[in-house]
Amino acid sequence: GSCLHKSVCRKSTFYSVQLRTMTNNGEQVDEQFTIKEGDFVVLQRGDVYKAVQIQRKRQVAIIFEKQWFFLDNAIGELFGSTFEVAAGGSLQPRKAKHPEIPAEAKEAGTDNRNIVDDGRSQKLSRDDIETLKEQGLKGQEIVQQLVENSTTFRDKTEFAQEKYIKKKKKKYENTLTIIKPSTRILASMYHGREPGKICHLRYDTLAQMLTLGNIHAGSKVIVFETCAGLVLGAVMERMGGYGSVIQMYPGGGPARAAADCFGFPEHFYQTLHEFPLCKVNALLGGTLSLDGEAKNSAGDHDTAEGHLASSASVQQEERDIEDGSPESMEASSVQPEDKEREERDRRKENKAQERKVKMEEKRKKLSAAAVLLQGRNADGLVIASRFHPCPVLLTLLKFVAPSRPFVVYCQYREPLIECYSKLREQGGTINLRLSETWLRLYQVLPNRTHPVLLMSGGGGYLLSGTTIDHNSASESGPQKGEEPAPKRIKLQETDI
Repeated sequence: GSCLHKSVCRKSTFYSVQLRTMTNNGEQVDEQFTIKEGDFVVLQRGDVYKAVQIQRKRQVAIIFEKQWFFLDNAIGELFGSTFEVAAGGSLQPRKAKHPEIPAEAKEAGTDNRNIVDDGRSQKLSRDDIETLKEQGLKGQEIVQQLVENSTTFRDKTEFAQEKYIKKKKKKYENTLTIIKPSTRILASMYHGREPGKICHLRYDTLAQMLTLGNIHAGSKVIVFETCAGLVLGAVMERMGGYGSVIQMYPGGGPARAAADCFGFPEHFYQTLHEFPLCKVNALLGGTLSLDGEAKNSAGDHDTAEGHLASSASVQQEERDIEDGSPESMEASSVQPEDKEREERDRRKENKAQERKVKMEEKRKKLSAAAVLLQGRNADGLVIASRFHPCPVLLTLLKFVAPSRPFVVYCQYREPLIECYSKLREQGGTINLRLSETWLRLYQVLPNRTHPVLLMSGGGGYLLSGTTIDHNSASESGPQKGEEPAPKRIKLQETDI
């Protein structure tokens, strides 16, 4: 036991040494905490987020909150570092915090009743502020100038002064923070900027989905979602690259824009499989033929390429005939037109070969996903889409093993009520629960803790439950049409 413990400790020490690297400051940190080229990161400024990819020598600058900059100088820095946008769009790490306001400006009034907001309290005009920017003043210095040239700043209360400074910092300070992507951050980003793309799925509701679906490493989970890949990325992050995820998708291909923003390693995608929703009925009926479809599609591409090549050759011959004399035809054969034609044919052959390779890879992926689904032993089902969930849920539940959880998200309550009724009628599920998560944000500050005024009205609805063996449940349960068993007559107790 002691030898095994020593060997494990040696291995862990070896891996920790291998992952350590040097930052620009000369400190030793783990490599996973440093920003590298090709990483997906999230830019943060206040409550606003934006997901980008780190690329060196980018031709087009990144625009974030009305500022443009390049991320070359962020490579090698730690996640969570704050940068200032310098002249020319370059980023400079922010070393120390500047003092907010001098001590003499900390004079505060008792109340704000006598302050009139008529727009005349600020002595600096817009042109003066632009001049300060041209002179090279930073955001903190501009805020200081605004504070000093405000005639009503000292009459405001201390709370009002802090709110004023915070508002001006948000407008004039050119700082941003680079953080590592996670489920909470990306869910907050999409819900704050584009909630329609994720079906108005709030991050607390997404957390409830992961919990109710019992998502963990080593499980086999079926995911059907139209939330730009956010739910898929959350499931993959929770599983940690162990197990298998089967993404059911509508249309021509899966949408994974949000899942790509997580920046998963390559071995995470080896556990990801995809299967089209339009072929589920064929898989259940046993009529799914992958080889035939691949051959037919490849044959169609070949015939199409052949028709294109033959039509091109016929048109070229007609052009040669229209040219006139045989001398011109002989000259044209000597000229480099034949070489161009050969290059075109080679390109067409290469494209056809690439199509064949892609179709073969697609067929292999489809067959691998079909093999996983044919066992009908999935450990969980997660649904979050803009489509009506009832037919999708009733169909995909057939691939889930007994005693496994499932969870369905919908922005509205009525579709989930219909799902609840259908599941109660057909059986095969227990512990059905229709719930709504409620979230209220609070501002926690000294002497001013209160709920935030602007909050989300609703986070959607969740239908969760557990699958059971439908056959055993129907055999053990009471059958319809049978009369209830007669009650036994209770004998009266008599004294003996």
